[in-house]
Amino acid sequence: MSTPTAQLAAAGVSIWLDDLSRDRIVTGNLADLIATRNVTGITTNPTIFAGALAKGAEYAGQLHVLAGRGVSADDAIFEITTDDVRAACDVFRPVFDETGGVDGRVSIEVSPDLAHDTAETIEQAKQLWATVDRPNALIKIPATKASVPAITAAIAAGISVNVTLIFSLERYAEVIDAYLTGLEQAKAAGLDLSKIQSVASFFVSRVDTEVDKRLVAIGTPEAEALKSKAGVANARLAYELFEQEFATDRAKALTDAGANLQRPLWASTGVKDPALPDTLYVTELVAPGVVNTMPEKTLEATFDHGVITGDTVTGAYADAHGVLDALAAVGIDFADVTQLLEDEAVEKFIASWHELKDTVTTALESSR
Repeated sequence: MSTPTAQLAAAGVSIWLDDLSRDRIVTGNLADLIATRNVTGITTNPTIFAGALAKGAEYAGQLHVLAGRGVSADDAIFEITTDDVRAACDVFRPVFDETGGVDGRVSIEVSPDLAHDTAETIEQAKQLWATVDRPNALIKIPATKASVPAITAAIAAGISVNVTLIFSLERYAEVIDAYLTGLEQAKAAGLDLSKIQSVASFFVSRVDTEVDKRLVAIGTPEAEALKSKAGVANARLAYELFEQEFATDRAKALTDAGANLQRPLWASTGVKDPALPDTLYVTELVAPGVVNTMPEKTLEATFDHGVITGDTVTGAYADAHGVLDALAAVGIDFADVTQLLEDEAVEKFIASWHELKDTVTTALESSR
């Protein structure tokens, strides 16, 4: 009997794990998740690396060597994280080969400190791509206003990109345009478009967390009835936009030339409200050609008791529009919600980056 994760994969969803550590790589845990949980990719971020370094004995030897070389915390982070991502890329290489380069992907993020610096984001994306030196890497670039041109520049240079921290449909449209513009520039430069992959990471649960807080403050029966509906509705409308934008003559000209679709990726799919089903942001967002990057807890919940009923997105556009209309009717300013979430997300990632630097600084000092 097939498992829920196998059923999810059969429905067209690529399951990626939102967690990476050297321990997962060296113990074979990562390979086991590929074999038993249908995991076909992995994402990471500063928070995840900070956690891995804080409790991972696997890093002690490398930290000792780095301390002996007198490297800075920034350089140590760069070396440690690119080593982990390169090793994970090698674990996923069979998946990459089997899927023609679509899956088997490992993401590594540019420094969040650069989120508002276009030129430096471009430069670090190129450094990360060259240092990891694996075709199945993805460089994560945030979808901030300043970083949108960096997305175009990276794609134009032949770098595969995971665009992260997308909350609004308006910003998502800008991200798709940035991807298509990058492909057009890559094509003009004579690059092989088929080698360039991208995903657009649309955040889900954080939308519900913020909207539900505002609905509770409004307190009317109409407002209460809309709780925990915004995140799924917003994501479903993102998929509608994806279908529309990649059906245009502009996009078709590029895909006819060998370009890949920029797949929607559902991020932040761990349920924050314990009253909700723990697989909500998996089972309600099943559609062909999407990625769902899950915390391990959500992955295991899905494997254990996820109920996969096929496509739960493309037939629900009218309902999703209705949810956003109803939110506006009770006084929710959705544009304000998504801008706040983007600003907070960047701030949180910057804070996590500095925690990671503190962790590494302490580890280097104790290793000297």
